[in-house]
Amino acid sequence: MRMLVSGLLAIALTSNIAAAQCVRPADYPAFDVAALKTKLMVTALTCSADEKYNAFITRYRPELTSQDKALSSFFSRANSRRGRQQQDDYVTQLANSQSRSGLEQGSLFCRYNLSMFDEVMALRSGAELTDFAAGKSILQPVVSPECAAAPTPAARSSRARRRP
Repeated sequence: MRMLVSGLLAIALTSNIAAAQCVRPADYPAFDVAALKTKLMVTALTCSADEKYNAFITRYRPELTSQDKALSSFFSRANSRRGRQQQDDYVTQLANSQSRSGLEQGSLFCRYNLSMFDEVMALRSGAELTDFAAGKSILQPVVSPECAAAPTPAARSSRARRRP
């Protein structure tokens, strides 16, 4: 019961941060890669595939580090004082949602998910990781609106000219 309440509190905190901050198109790869990394971590723990997960981390360390920094930037923009805590809450919710998925799939979880290690390791380079992650249907515990597009320079200058 205590764990359930903690989980619901973390969802509420994370949802509040997401609602307060829109997601820029440049932020999506960081969320996608975080979801992929977490999915693979839960799969490794559930299916005794630690070696595969370690190989993934080793091979893609530069890309994972870069996307983690981008994720940190998003949470810092959303709430500079509590950004790190909210990022930690988000990552916890990713892991919890993947674990719940594993429980729901039961003995089929490993059969459905272990092949993702082979797929990701077959990428030609780390540059393909963000596209790979974006192409996977991995549950995100936070839904946030996309930021409105900034007006084009022509629209801004025509608006400026119309001002009295």
